[in-house]
Amino acid sequence: MTEGTKLPSSLSPREIGALVALIDQGRLREAEERALALLAAHPATGMVWKILSVALVRQGKNALAALRRAAELMPRDAEAHGNLGSALLAAGQWSEALAALHRALELRPDDAEALAEAADAAQALGRLDEAIGLYQRALRLDPRPRHVRNNLGNALLALGRCAEAVECYRLALQGGRQDAQLLCNLGDALRQLGELREAVACSERAIAIDPGLGRAHNVLGLCLSGLGERERAVTVLRQALTLQPRSVEVLGNLAGVLRDLGKRREALALYREAVAVDAQRPETHCGLGRTLFELRHLDEALASCRRALALRPDYASAQICLGAALRVLGQIAAAEGCCQAVLAAAPDHVEALVLLGQLRADRGCFAEAEELFERAIRLDPRCVSAYCSIGAQRKMTCNETAWLAGAQALLAQPLPLAERIAVCYALGKYFDDVEQYESAFQHYREANELSKRYGSRYDGGKLAARVDRLIERFDAAFVRELQSHPQLQCGAALSDRPVFIIGMPRSGTSLAEQILASHPQVFGAGEVRFWDDAFTAVERTGRDARAATALLPAFAAQYLARLAAAPSSAARVVDKMPANFLYAGLIHAAFPRARIIHMRRDPIDTCLSIYFQNFFNMSPYGNDLEHLAHYYEQYVRITDHWRSVLPQAALLDVPYEALVADQEGWTRRMLAFVALPWDPRCLEFHRTERTVITASRWQVRQRIHAQSVGRWSHYEQHVGPLRRLLSAARAGAAVR
Repeated sequence: MTEGTKLPSSLSPREIGALVALIDQGRLREAEERALALLAAHPATGMVWKILSVALVRQGKNALAALRRAAELMPRDAEAHGNLGSALLAAGQWSEALAALHRALELRPDDAEALAEAADAAQALGRLDEAIGLYQRALRLDPRPRHVRNNLGNALLALGRCAEAVECYRLALQGGRQDAQLLCNLGDALRQLGELREAVACSERAIAIDPGLGRAHNVLGLCLSGLGERERAVTVLRQALTLQPRSVEVLGNLAGVLRDLGKRREALALYREAVAVDAQRPETHCGLGRTLFELRHLDEALASCRRALALRPDYASAQICLGAALRVLGQIAAAEGCCQAVLAAAPDHVEALVLLGQLRADRGCFAEAEELFERAIRLDPRCVSAYCSIGAQRKMTCNETAWLAGAQALLAQPLPLAERIAVCYALGKYFDDVEQYESAFQHYREANELSKRYGSRYDGGKLAARVDRLIERFDAAFVRELQSHPQLQCGAALSDRPVFIIGMPRSGTSLAEQILASHPQVFGAGEVRFWDDAFTAVERTGRDARAATALLPAFAAQYLARLAAAPSSAARVVDKMPANFLYAGLIHAAFPRARIIHMRRDPIDTCLSIYFQNFFNMSPYGNDLEHLAHYYEQYVRITDHWRSVLPQAALLDVPYEALVADQEGWTRRMLAFVALPWDPRCLEFHRTERTVITASRWQVRQRIHAQSVGRWSHYEQHVGPLRRLLSAARAGAAVR
């Protein structure tokens, strides 16, 4: 008899047999009591501990102490170690379970049940390769257990071995009743293999068998989304969420489909809920970060992506989202670092290649950028961002047949809303470049109509009321009072370093900045976000003019701090935020010596150019010609007001068309206006090496030309509501 199984001389085999008989008869309580009585007299009898553990297990009681003692006293008993391993596995103590089961297998290598349980423990610990080997050994000994094949399929699927997982699940389903969980698993494996139609069929069969199986609804929703049936996918995923209301996976999947449909705010709420349920899932933080980025909440997007990376430092999607947000914020070196981190681990990562290409294009390295975009397309012919980036960075020609075929093929796919919009804009630009204007406008119109699905609404009345308040607060009397206010005669308020370029988007603000930034004493800071919040602070003071004025010195100091990245050698720092046309009076109040350059362009050319551009941060007014006309009228109203109340030395109107016609003359006037000497390098602005991330990054690196002047005549039959703006153009010409 082996060590630990030898009975004490006072304990007879008959007594052991009686205990076993009680177990066999189901008299478990009696067996437990009798075993405890025997152990009181013979505490080192392993066999009695073993029988006690069986009685406890079958009653649903905690048997771990008894199992541990039995295994300790019977070190050569495979069954004792196997029983302990099973109980530890059920208790979720996977490391101890695996050790006990390995000990059992050392004693009995061909125990199929112990092999399968050891595999379950290894899989729970994430040791998938080990689990797969153990499952395969178990199935060679006994190929019948369906749950073992199912679990082997799960391990293979977790390693991305989808085809092998599919085969496992199919074998498990053979020769037996249809099992909902197995069908669900098969559907998920087929989905990941790209066999979406068959995956849908499997998931629907699983739901028919077990309508309450939430995971099957989840898998079905993902399959439908992949097939482009996103509205139906949302319905199915909502049902999955009803069945599993705290499932972080379902919350994230539903949020992702809603994002694809353009329902970003609803998606944002779901991602936030998922984070509240489980803050340790990097995928959720990344999805939240992407949604925040798309909603222009850049600082929050950065924070979410960084949380995702703290949880998973090698998470490529989070790095890409972080890099994209950093790029928009002008932190170019940091954005490039994100790309390089991804490409160091995965040199063919498509998203990283595209973002790196965009960063290269921002610096004017267009040939290098195009190589990166082309490489991305070779790796993934359905890469929307690569196609659109190629179209945006140069003038297209009729010879671009491969690009055109690829872009048109993309529109035949069930693309997410944002990608479909981007391709429509890209095709609009292609047809505009090759002078097929009717096709161009059709694609631009489709892009703008699709953009309306995001649900944002242009509130013309709200803008008009804001303009009313600006005109009322910053009237001529207020401006005169500022000129003698003692608080504005010292400190930061006296700085003449900032130069503001204002105007409608697409009115030439980027061109003017590039010209000035080519001067050795000028730094182009791009678009600095500040004055929206400053005006909100002013409005909080109500009608208290003294309180509003008291804020101005702090505004001046805070704004100069925003320009800290500019080199100290720069005598002037240019802020070309176009929408600052709303705040020229406030800017002048904070910086009486600063100069404001107002770019003016033909109103229909301006509005059509906005309509033709897929802006990252454009208000919804840009997607509708009637709204564009109204917005432009409010722009004219407020800029006419500034022209009437600001000192002539504070504001210079620069007509875009005049600048194009007489580059040197108007460049000299702008330099003189900002009190800088002439420098011929400003005429070679297209050679200036600097980062430009606006939509005009390609145009500002070309020699000046008049091709955009009067561009709207190609679309005369489509401009409709914009025609009434021609009177504004004539009024502007009279002022000049």
